[in-house]
Amino acid sequence: MKCAPIWMTLLLMAALPVDADEAKSPPNILWIVSDDQRADTIAAQGNATILTPSLDRLARQGISFNSAYCMGSTSGAVCAPSRYMMLTGRSLHRLKGNVFDIPKDEVTLPQKLRNAGWKTFFTGKWHNGKAAYQRSFDEGAEIFFGGMGSHTRLMVHDHQPDGKYPDNKRHRLPAFSSTAFADAAIRFIEDQGRNDSSTPFLACVFFTAPHDPRTPPADFISMYPKEEMPLPGNFLPEHPFDNGELQIRDEKLAPFPRTPEVVKEHLAAYYAMISQLDEQVGRLVEALQKNGLSENTLVIFTSDHGLAVGSHGLLGKQNLYEHSTRVPMVVAGPGVAAGCVSKQPIYLHDLVATISEVAGLDTPPHSEGISFLESIRGNKQPPRQEIYTAYKGVQRALRAGKWKLIRYPVIDRVQLFNLDTDPDETLDLSQDPRYQEQLKEMQGRLDHRRKLQGDPLVDDGDSR
Repeated sequence: MKCAPIWMTLLLMAALPVDADEAKSPPNILWIVSDDQRADTIAAQGNATILTPSLDRLARQGISFNSAYCMGSTSGAVCAPSRYMMLTGRSLHRLKGNVFDIPKDEVTLPQKLRNAGWKTFFTGKWHNGKAAYQRSFDEGAEIFFGGMGSHTRLMVHDHQPDGKYPDNKRHRLPAFSSTAFADAAIRFIEDQGRNDSSTPFLACVFFTAPHDPRTPPADFISMYPKEEMPLPGNFLPEHPFDNGELQIRDEKLAPFPRTPEVVKEHLAAYYAMISQLDEQVGRLVEALQKNGLSENTLVIFTSDHGLAVGSHGLLGKQNLYEHSTRVPMVVAGPGVAAGCVSKQPIYLHDLVATISEVAGLDTPPHSEGISFLESIRGNKQPPRQEIYTAYKGVQRALRAGKWKLIRYPVIDRVQLFNLDTDPDETLDLSQDPRYQEQLKEMQGRLDHRRKLQGDPLVDDGDSR
């Protein structure tokens, strides 16, 4: 783990409570989730093209995890199972029923906090059923029940105490989606500041950006002239083989072969959407400060999964390359080690155990995540030895240290990458005679982990 100089960390944490009795009072939590944001889209973490001053500031004030992963998906709509995992702590192949509608016997993390006396608030995209939303939150505003929609004409609901959300009760967002969601959350934050309540709150702001259709405001798209956009280091006109999902909607957003001009245009709009979202993150953090809540509010920023946007000849998230499974994860606030970057591998669904520990609550028995609170505090904790990811019945992958194996069971093909020397996954070592022992070991580890995860994949690629 790399951190800021110790004097800076001490300065930023000097005002934080250290007395054991004080520490018993949990902080508020502002949980921000973007939609389709790959991990390498924060300037402070090495992207020299994108402009993200608010996230950069948050990263300097807290800790960034550069090996945070979505476990994958059983659906082409990766958002739904990802959020189901993130809300319940379940791993991919132990999700119950319809991933678009969390079953009524499943306790979500916000529901758990609400049951424990927390005030819970939501705005943005809820992709896991209206009933699950209703039992999870006391309050809400500008709620989008769906997967994707226009950023300028999105139809949303206000929170209804009776839990009924018919289409004819929707209204159009009064502003660009990210702005409107931030506005709703700021109103909630202002209310909490005025109330001066000792009741902790969980405020969830689940943006729909930068998911397509990518239509950023003009002043943000002008920040990224498409002709000046650098191509990804792993840009390809086409994927080298059929990965099982080349005909899905996301891959039809541009024709094959991909041209540099088309990919640059997509990247410019993608970066502009993220910069506009970044501005809203800044407004949310500023609202905490203005309302006297910043010293007792933990801020968590992440995304549901990544996106290819031209990498490996792909545009979507229906693959297991790093650009599509790895997500940003930044945590800042009381008790957080400042200016740190951790390589510790974590899953999105580890957030359930982590936030439960922050709140002083037991981790739900069905949760399979591991709390990374000790790492957030700047302490060492045993890291995960493996990260297992899966996509429908057509792709499986395992990362173990610097090695990563991707298996395509339907076509009986594998790829082996050394992520230390090849983070862009451009050099497949699976056919290199020098790495056959490593390949064999990784294949065995992947199959062992698949069985441990309860993954029902069989050799023909079916997942039952």
